Amino acid sequence: MTPLTGTLAEWRTRLRAGEVSPTELVNLAADAIEAEQSFNSFISFDREAALELAAKADVQSPLAGIPIAVKDNINVLGQPTRCASKILAPYVSPYDATSVSLMKQAGGIPLGRTNMDEFAMGASGENSAYGLTRNPKAPEHIPGGSSSGSAASVAAGAAIASLGSDTGGSIRQPASHCGIVGLKPTYGRVSRFGLVAFASSLDQIGPMTQTVEDAAILLQAISGFDPKDSTSINHPLGQYESALDKDIKGLRIGVPKEYISKGNDPAVAQAVEQSIKQLQSLGAEIIEVSLPHSEAVVAAYYIIACAEASSNLSRFDGIRYGKRTDNPQDILSLYTQTREEGFGPEVKRRIILGTYVLSSGYYDAYYAQAQKVRTLVQNDFAKAFGEVDLILGPTSPTPAPKIGAGKLDHLQTYLADIYTIPANLTGLPGISLPMGQSNVGGANLPIGIQFLAPHFREDLLIQVGSALGK
Repeated sequence: MTPLTGTLAEWRTRLRAGEVSPTELVNLAADAIEAEQSFNSFISFDREAALELAAKADVQSPLAGIPIAVKDNINVLGQPTRCASKILAPYVSPYDATSVSLMKQAGGIPLGRTNMDEFAMGASGENSAYGLTRNPKAPEHIPGGSSSGSAASVAAGAAIASLGSDTGGSIRQPASHCGIVGLKPTYGRVSRFGLVAFASSLDQIGPMTQTVEDAAILLQAISGFDPKDSTSINHPLGQYESALDKDIKGLRIGVPKEYISKGNDPAVAQAVEQSIKQLQSLGAEIIEVSLPHSEAVVAAYYIIACAEASSNLSRFDGIRYGKRTDNPQDILSLYTQTREEGFGPEVKRRIILGTYVLSSGYYDAYYAQAQKVRTLVQNDFAKAFGEVDLILGPTSPTPAPKIGAGKLDHLQTYLADIYTIPANLTGLPGISLPMGQSNVGGANLPIGIQFLAPHFREDLLIQVGSALGK
């Protein structure tokens, strides 16, 4: 394949200078998608629909007619939105998600539906009805998930930038494994209207890009209050590009003692230490903080997320849209057979768990207790942010595992989200930045570090990422 070279910011400059037209760039991007087969980062794409938008694109707009890939759980008008699931295979969206609509208004062109873990349930990219996604940096290893195709497409040069969604780390963890930038905004900063819900109190759409500058540009385009989303927050928008290239002298950066764990891979620990030294050399102050309830976040998250998934996915019943089983005997068999045939193993596992923790006699023992833990975690971070401006830690405790490594140990796969989950439980914004590599069996595996910021302080994430040269 011939990869697309150049960042979103670089292509914007070229488009505005007349060196290339939006139509030419869409064709280059579509050619790259067409040639990209080995990583399976795309489920589908529509060259003609993108060319229609390119013909009307204004190169002076914020996104200047740049094609951007979109995760398969974010609705795009006239395109399939399947969530990488058989149960939604026949579905074609009759509308744009607000994030896509805003992207179009800013001059962006949706091109390509990226592969993902089915209904965003998974952290490996192996749980798709359309085949697993491979890591472009190490094809025998996972790209991470659930935004596997969004990360892999950017890392492979098959997309200039992409939109992903993050429910427990699904933007940041694959960004870390694929060596790109992934930014999860504050909950409510980017509208969820048109995002197929997994866990409604946790889901958030965000940019996956080659650089922090690209993330700032794309975040600016898709952010804003949306009355169609009841969880959207009417908070003043930051000027994210203005946060680039600002020094970080005097910035207080907390390192939780719970995140400096013996369970971290040595290369991950080295990346964090390298980051601390670089931050200190730039004038930042490093302060140890504590997040006492860190050990409880994974259990609380999976109870809450699965409970919300059980409720949200009840709508896929073979009646209104999507797949319907052939020749059901009665209404009950229509429901059960459609769901049995349409959902994959990981989705079924989470629906069963979520239904169990919401059932009579177990709600108080599990779901109510998990919500109490969520409050404790929120309090931990509120206290920490009383002392520091940002919190630094690993994105993932290990580099990308080999494909198939997690199939026999689902618990270990779930525990891999330990550092990313807190941002979703608390609604905080977070960013994963590439920081070094680990050589495992001859494969150079990217390592990511993560920064978390107070609510609506995405500008701080962009500021520190830019200062680190990412």
